Amino acid sequence: MKVLVTGGTGFVGNALVTRCISDSTAEVRTTIRRSSAALPPGVEPVVVTDLASDTEWGRTVAGMDAIVHTAARVHVMHDRTADPLAEFRTVNVAGTLNLARQAAAAGVRRFVFISSIKVNGERTSPGRPFRPGDAPAPIDPYGISKLEAEDGIRAIAKESGMEVVVIRPVLVYGPGVKANFLSMMRWLYRGIPLPLGAIHNARSLVALENLVDLIVTCMNHPRAANQTFLVSDGEDLSTTVLLRRTAAALGRPARLIPIPSWMLETACRALGKEDVALRLCGSLQVDISATRTLLGWSPPLGVDDALRQTARHFLEQWIP
Repeated sequence: MKVLVTGGTGFVGNALVTRCISDSTAEVRTTIRRSSAALPPGVEPVVVTDLASDTEWGRTVAGMDAIVHTAARVHVMHDRTADPLAEFRTVNVAGTLNLARQAAAAGVRRFVFISSIKVNGERTSPGRPFRPGDAPAPIDPYGISKLEAEDGIRAIAKESGMEVVVIRPVLVYGPGVKANFLSMMRWLYRGIPLPLGAIHNARSLVALENLVDLIVTCMNHPRAANQTFLVSDGEDLSTTVLLRRTAAALGRPARLIPIPSWMLETACRALGKEDVALRLCGSLQVDISATRTLLGWSPPLGVDDALRQTARHFLEQWIP
């Protein structure tokens, strides 16, 4: 099987490329933004500097059985661009649909699109997790752009006969994770007291290894064709429990102060930080029973093992 992975040096793309090469899942061609990018031996790199509406993909998609599209303009905290939605649409919609059209014209059999749970929404009510058949309700520009890309790819697939698979991950963590998860590990390692010891929410997360395993399954599983899948570790955690278990993986005590969540939310709102309150105190759960049933798939890695892998990499790379 010949597979093109876009974004081969990204967090998900690089892990997917490495997995495919290490277990001989597929012959891999991947897009990179500069010729000096580090890749595993055996990967065919193609330099593509822009994911745009006029990017020429002819030779890159030629001969591919499947494309896994991980490249995107990612969610940006405190985006200061004049028109964030337009910026996201340029890459995530126009650029993605241009790739999908050329893939279909080249006879690519399957297009696996890595979308986002933000297509479903930002928050769930207790006991009511998101399901793949729920009506989409994106709120921010990133989520809106991902939904528009999904709809566009499905339309192209319907016209051309190319199969499409949409995967909507929740927060992805694992070795090499950056952004908020990396900051959290730094705080815990340094023993900084955090006012997060009494948060009783429930949030789904997905370990990088689990997400990659599902992507590999979806590259050729016959029942994945033209389906949408939600993915998580299968165990939901409160913010407080996540902090405690991550601290344990780091070999550090979790110094958590039990401030009631309503007080934190009130303080965040007063400071204009409603988004912070949502991430720390709100719930976001997904139901992966349809993914399990349709594909016969289960997350191969448990949460504590995944946290230990993540912590080990953090200690090796970030701690002198």
